Amino acid sequence: MGEIIYSVAEISDIEELLELQKRYHVNTISEEDRPQGFVTTLFTKEQLSELIEKEQGVIIARSDGMLIAYAMNGSWEYWKQWPLFQYMIEDLPGTFFNGISLNTENTYQYGPVCIHTDYRGRGVLKNIVEYSRLKFGYKYPIMLTFINSINSHSKVTHVDGVGLEIIKTFPFNNNIYLELGYDNSKPIKGNTL
Repeated sequence: MGEIIYSVAEISDIEELLELQKRYHVNTISEEDRPQGFVTTLFTKEQLSELIEKEQGVIIARSDGMLIAYAMNGSWEYWKQWPLFQYMIEDLPGTFFNGISLNTENTYQYGPVCIHTDYRGRGVLKNIVEYSRLKFGYKYPIMLTFINSINSHSKVTHVDGVGLEIIKTFPFNNNIYLELGYDNSKPIKGNTL
């Protein structure tokens, strides 16, 4: 395994993004890989194109030329096309993080993030979250994300591993989600996740 290079995705990366997404999506992941975490948001080619072209919001990692990880990032304007994110937007008023009242101007949505199992435990999560923070933190002081409560691996890696904080839980579509936040003025602490 060679050096891992992080960058902003380009349109030419879409087919590989779709392949990695399919491998680790909750509906298509192998039973062997499921305990190590999965992604729940399913992106189309058109949705990825929009996120890449309009927001430069897909951060990727490559090793030896192979796409090994991605992290999606974007404004609430982009995310509002999904019902779950519409719910989160409507729920922002009255939600506080570190004493700050949250809104669509001071937060952005980070995630999903997906890392090939062969590259987990090598610092990829820490580095891809940090790259995301640096790319979007200048505009948005707070990073927000959510994790399905049944995805315990993702909770442990994001809370214990990189330092995101649980703000609250919320129900949506017969699932319980954790809403997490991060103060973008601080570098991601992380370890070898």
